[in-house]
Amino acid sequence: MGRKKQEEEQNNPEYGEPAQFDPTFTGPIHNRSCTDIICCVLFMLVIAGYMVVGILAWLYGDPRHVLYPRNSTGMFCGIGQNKDKPNVMYFDILQCATATNIMAAALQGLQCPTTQVCVKTCPSAFWILPPSAHFPGAKPANFFEQEYCVPSFQLQGSEYSAMEIVNKELCPLFYMPTTSVLGRCLPSLGGNAYDPSNIPTNFSLPGLNLNETLAAIRNATGDVTNSFNIKDVGLRIFEDFAKSWQWIVAGLVIAMVVSVLFLLLLRFTAPVLIWVLIVGVLAVGAFGIWYCYNEYMSLTSSSLTFSNVGFTTNVQVYLQVRDTWLAFLIILCVVEAILLLALIFLRTRILIAIALIQETSKALGHMMSTLFYPIVTFVLLLVCVSYWGITALYLATSGSPVYKVVAMNTSQGDCSVIRANETCDPEIFNSTQYPTCPSARCVFINYNEEGLFQRNLFNLQIYNVVAFLWCVNFVIALGHCTLAGAFGSYYWAFNKPADIPTFPLIQSFMRALRYHVGSLAFGALILTLVQIVRIILEYLDHKFKEAQNPCTRFIMCCLKCCFWCLEKFIKFINRNAYIMIAIYGKNFCVSAKNAFSLLMRNIIRVVVLDKVTDLLLFFGKLLVVGGVGVLAFFFFSGRIQTPGTTFETAALNYYWMPIITVVFGAYLIAHGFFSVYNMGVDTLFLCFLEDLERNDGSPQKPYFMSKNLMKILNKKNKAPKTG
Repeated sequence: MGRKKQEEEQNNPEYGEPAQFDPTFTGPIHNRSCTDIICCVLFMLVIAGYMVVGILAWLYGDPRHVLYPRNSTGMFCGIGQNKDKPNVMYFDILQCATATNIMAAALQGLQCPTTQVCVKTCPSAFWILPPSAHFPGAKPANFFEQEYCVPSFQLQGSEYSAMEIVNKELCPLFYMPTTSVLGRCLPSLGGNAYDPSNIPTNFSLPGLNLNETLAAIRNATGDVTNSFNIKDVGLRIFEDFAKSWQWIVAGLVIAMVVSVLFLLLLRFTAPVLIWVLIVGVLAVGAFGIWYCYNEYMSLTSSSLTFSNVGFTTNVQVYLQVRDTWLAFLIILCVVEAILLLALIFLRTRILIAIALIQETSKALGHMMSTLFYPIVTFVLLLVCVSYWGITALYLATSGSPVYKVVAMNTSQGDCSVIRANETCDPEIFNSTQYPTCPSARCVFINYNEEGLFQRNLFNLQIYNVVAFLWCVNFVIALGHCTLAGAFGSYYWAFNKPADIPTFPLIQSFMRALRYHVGSLAFGALILTLVQIVRIILEYLDHKFKEAQNPCTRFIMCCLKCCFWCLEKFIKFINRNAYIMIAIYGKNFCVSAKNAFSLLMRNIIRVVVLDKVTDLLLFFGKLLVVGGVGVLAFFFFSGRIQTPGTTFETAALNYYWMPIITVVFGAYLIAHGFFSVYNMGVDTLFLCFLEDLERNDGSPQKPYFMSKNLMKILNKKNKAPKTG
């Protein structure tokens, strides 16, 4: 009866006819031709255009505008003639309005409305111009420091008085302890900066006493007080990595070894592990039923009901209601019953899934190189991400900088002499050209948008994103197709391992690049278009979040959910289409149709295999990441002593940083190895389904599946008749 049911499932005509026997087919076809040539040409044109965009961005862009701070004249600090002055100092940082504006100006390269100069080191103490500087005959050079004054102004021999120097913003009226953050001198409000012994008694701004001055500084910079410690924390973390990097690498090597051993040992331990996990899930459900029943019976005297409690955010109140535990009990009983029935009726398909998992582990043992293919994918993805990031940076800084005359302090003199949008050259600008406006400065405004290239920078950034997504999806597709070809070569080898081709992974990689760039690019393009729509929806949702009403929020949420599901479905279709492309060499559409039809003719087997594999791989990742994480915790926290080593836990500032690094790295390593395994299971499964449809076990049409699978399905290869 069960065998008849399986045959009916296989021969469902609704999803096409089963694959027919082909006496010439013995695995991935070698005599194949190029597929989806139009898409291949389009992809090559896009790549060529992407390279042209990168070259133009490199020619016109200047990332120094982002990487280096600038003074008020637009000169870079830390390079050129200011090479020995890597930091920028603000004359009156309170003019930046708020601490948030300070950080925004510093990080975005914008100018605060105060004079900025390049300095070798940031000020480390409080200082304000003393009253004695205003006495007749007082020399400004005895009070100001040349380093903190405008470079074009020389204190020695100056005819200006101290007040004139301050009003013209040639030197600062005061400065305070600051710390260099990304090359910007920002207030250092932590530690003992406000120790009364460090503050001069005359440190008070005009119209304010000492306490009011300090209060103004605190209010203006309080929002980023915590942010000023970022660099210090970063340095401490860097020191921890420098002291423990050998042990971090050792932890990652352990994660790699454990991952490989786990996958190889699944050949022997898969049945035990899977049944233990299944029984464990049922046992957890049974414990939940018992616990809910006990709680339900313990509340027999309780008179609380849902109508008495009403709506409350205190969950503990609902746990005192007897009907709550009754509801939990009913739900768990239903779920447990469904799981038991599924286990009883799907036991054969679970055995098939276990056998395929064992076969995948055996295939990995014969083709160990497949385990390290994710390194190739990682390097290619790193190239894509780096190229995208560098191109985006150069595009963002394309065009010559535009400088305009700006009054830094309109309250000083008559600044109406400055014409609207008056441009200037910071190299030759002189504020004496505007005698009635002493605060006139030549400052950077934006980048020149004139010219065809500059006017289309936004479009080029969009092109950069689209090409980046397409390239990333293509690299992932290439990895899937390469691995599928290697595992397909293994399955369709009749005598294993004798008939397995030499270097199956390299052969598969070369076939994919030689014949199927177009098909892989086609699948990647479809996925890219869906991802672009999702990005647009996220942007619109973020942009108009404040103006949305409940109805539009609901529609937006539905759209985002639908396209998320569509992306998952397309990834599933693409993955199986790449397997069929690797084996049969057909174009993308035909391969996707054949794969989908084959899976739908065996939908129950697909669901069972998918869930069993997911359960096993989740347990494997949990084992690798959890085990290595626990080991890292005991080691870096000092609970495990390592005699004969120079490493000391007490020397670390934050012992949890190496632990987090090891755990995150272990997850990436486990995910990389297990993704190969998952691809192997999917490929062998599709080959297994094709094998069942193509062959019948006769001498003319023998099965290629393992003896274990044939035993589960009560099938066998008949020996050829002799005599």
